Amino acid sequence: MTNPSPTILVTGATGGIGTALVDELIFRGRHVLALGRDPERLAALERGRPRVRTLRADLEHPEELASLLEPWLTEREGLEGFVHCAGLSPVASLTDSPIDLWHRVLAVNLVSAAELLRLFLPALRAARGHVVLVNATPGLSGVPGWSAFTASKAGLEELAATLRAEESGHGVRVSGVHPAGTATELLRRVRADFGRPYDPNACIRPETLARAVVDVLDLPRDAQVSRIEVLPGR
Repeated sequence: MTNPSPTILVTGATGGIGTALVDELIFRGRHVLALGRDPERLAALERGRPRVRTLRADLEHPEELASLLEPWLTEREGLEGFVHCAGLSPVASLTDSPIDLWHRVLAVNLVSAAELLRLFLPALRAARGHVVLVNATPGLSGVPGWSAFTASKAGLEELAATLRAEESGHGVRVSGVHPAGTATELLRRVRADFGRPYDPNACIRPETLARAVVDVLDLPRDAQVSRIEVLPGR
């Protein structure tokens, strides 16, 4: 299963941002290992994209990732990047957030990213690779009805900072990308749950955000972006 071509591992690859990111990576000549949990969407993502390999993975169960990914862990060369796009964002007050909701949100948004990094760091170190963690709206803090989501994203930012400090000596770059509202079906549902209007024309297009993420990956090695905020244009 060895693939000598530089590959980017993408989680949440079948979502609005993830699919746009896969297309942008292919456009720029990358190979992609795309993780998602919907088999039909994964099949559609792979169809007509010869440089895409897909893998069904449920990030709500990060303890299963090591055995699931074992065939890919032997590819010590060629993994030049990891982009964590997967995320859950249920709208619920703290009193309406049972422990199962907290477990699911933290597993997908934070713990799965940490576990995938733990598993693939040898390959990323060998390639002097780049990690991009897609976070949330700049300045997101203390949002009523969104405690699990905001807590998970705060943890993801701390994960990025810690990993950057730990891996600098190995040549692994780590970047956090903080986009404002992006025109996806997920954002439409979130806005509806909050009782707020959703206007895709006032949002960032997924394709634009994907270009920003790949621009971060393409930055020459003499520099790295530690954090970038992407806002809608005026």
